[in-house]
Amino acid sequence: MKKIMVKGESVLNVPNLISLYRLLVFPVILYTVLTKQENLFVILLCISLVSDVLDGNIARYFKLQTNFGAALDNLADICTYAMALLGLFVFKWTEIEPHALILYIFLTVFVLSYFVSFFRFGKIPGLHLYSAVSAGYVQSIFFFILFVFGFYPWMYYLAIGWGAVAYIEKILVLFKLDDIKIGVKGLYWLMKKEDK
Repeated sequence: MKKIMVKGESVLNVPNLISLYRLLVFPVILYTVLTKQENLFVILLCISLVSDVLDGNIARYFKLQTNFGAALDNLADICTYAMALLGLFVFKWTEIEPHALILYIFLTVFVLSYFVSFFRFGKIPGLHLYSAVSAGYVQSIFFFILFVFGFYPWMYYLAIGWGAVAYIEKILVLFKLDDIKIGVKGLYWLMKKEDK
């Protein structure tokens, strides 16, 4: 594979290509929602959710992590989860509406984390904290089960509640960092490092 460098980092690698796929399929998934093609939406969304799990794990396992890849993955995550949420509102709102309050809290904390990042650093927060990564896995499983098998309230509360906790931690970490960097595990590890 030919080396393509961005700011001294080799960015043409498998995890970045997987993230790029999720970005490129975003408008197709949007089209399936707007045209109410639920079956095609579910197939494409599930592929994106599985690829979201793959790209980060491949990058970590093969030591292909880059700042460019972290930002690309974050942008692809936003697109993927925006489509999952849009699909939730379009195809599953009847089941979700009685439990909507926690979803609104999560969305508020999620958006606030991006405002904090842009306010402090002027860029997308390419952090992959343990809490956010694990929340992404739980949310991926929830969305997959929701669209394929149906709505389970306990899983919904676990996925959305854990997501809210993860993004509250992300906000706290953003206030403690001098700049956004890859490899930050979480608030606990950041504070432990400061104590040394």
